[in-house]
Amino acid sequence: MVVNAGNTGHVGGAGGAWAVAERYREFSWHRARGRSEAHEELSARIGQDEEFCALLSGALPAGEKQQPALLLAAVRHLDGPHADLGPRGAAAYERWREWTVRHWDEVRAVIMRRTPRTDEPAHCAALLPLLATLPQPLALLEAGTTAGLGLHPDRYRYRYAHAPFAHAPFADGAKDGPGDGPEDEPGNGLGHGRAGPRTEAGAPESPAVFGCRTDWPAQELAGRLPRIVWRAGITSDPLDPVSEPEDLRWLQALVWPGDGERAARLSAAVEAVRTAPRPRMVRGDLVGDLPALAAEAPPEATLVIFHSEALGSLPPARREEFARLVRSLLDGRPGGGHWISHEPHAVLPWITPPAHRSPHPDRPDARLTLALDERPVALTGPHGRSLHRLPAPADTANTANPANTANPADAPGT
Repeated sequence: MVVNAGNTGHVGGAGGAWAVAERYREFSWHRARGRSEAHEELSARIGQDEEFCALLSGALPAGEKQQPALLLAAVRHLDGPHADLGPRGAAAYERWREWTVRHWDEVRAVIMRRTPRTDEPAHCAALLPLLATLPQPLALLEAGTTAGLGLHPDRYRYRYAHAPFAHAPFADGAKDGPGDGPEDEPGNGLGHGRAGPRTEAGAPESPAVFGCRTDWPAQELAGRLPRIVWRAGITSDPLDPVSEPEDLRWLQALVWPGDGERAARLSAAVEAVRTAPRPRMVRGDLVGDLPALAAEAPPEATLVIFHSEALGSLPPARREEFARLVRSLLDGRPGGGHWISHEPHAVLPWITPPAHRSPHPDRPDARLTLALDERPVALTGPHGRSLHRLPAPADTANTANPANTANPADAPGT
């Protein structure tokens, strides 16, 4: 293999190649295993390919640009070999590798231009119950959004299947989908096997239908929609999949191989918001530029700052700085406001769910903690497919200051 990386400005080496290889092995074992056999195998083979890892180390800057998900999506975006299902077997990997090296300039250009952050509109199935109970109308500000699809919870339709989580039939790797089938059919986002009564919520004519298994009381879900008068998002790289086909293609490339249902869900969400007024999308820093954007929210509305799987890429100290800023912004706003966080526990570790054995069906490393003003209210499954309500804590005092807690471990990548 001969690749000219001399014009990249990055110097590889044995140490750099080893670190890249380890990153791919960890991605295979901790992120892809049980979710995508294609990505699990491909990233494992890359992690064993010293020469290819040396290319990645020498040609890409350390940090986000060396994330495995970014390379894998870039090759899929360019219609590389086995773009739909990923390479399987040694011969298929060699074809993938040869194509990637031969088209390296194009692959690298995509990597340097894009980020690995996705937009998962089905998270709205978990957010809707909280948003509907807050004082209306709402001004929504999403921190770390990618395409703003999470700013339209009132444009989607939801099917909540009610079942006690102690008896929920989910298993690792259970499918999740757009939610347009009966309760016990694959592809409905509700898992397989038994499902209880179903509650419909949201926009009844929406083409985007999200299924979610929950033990949330049905009377708190049926027919409730938040009234939203202002929508804004802030991110380092805003995308517009409604107006820019290449942005939609990139978001589709980030969907893991074999998960056609999630890809269909993404397309349906784009169609659902196509005729809606565009939210204000700001390219900026989550900490430095958040105050100015929050100040634009109309004073008569309840400001809600929220985020879903958005803070894991920030260093721990930066997450704590973000938390202090959000508290300060809401405390200083006339009438106050609310903060909804939806992150893996390791990202905001001072937000601790009640200490009891959770019956939540998804494996622990796949769960997110949904919190309102730093009070945990639910555990959720991947892509909003399940919502387990937590008991109210006996002590409702303010949560601990994160400055007095240990630094959280980095959350898994997208």
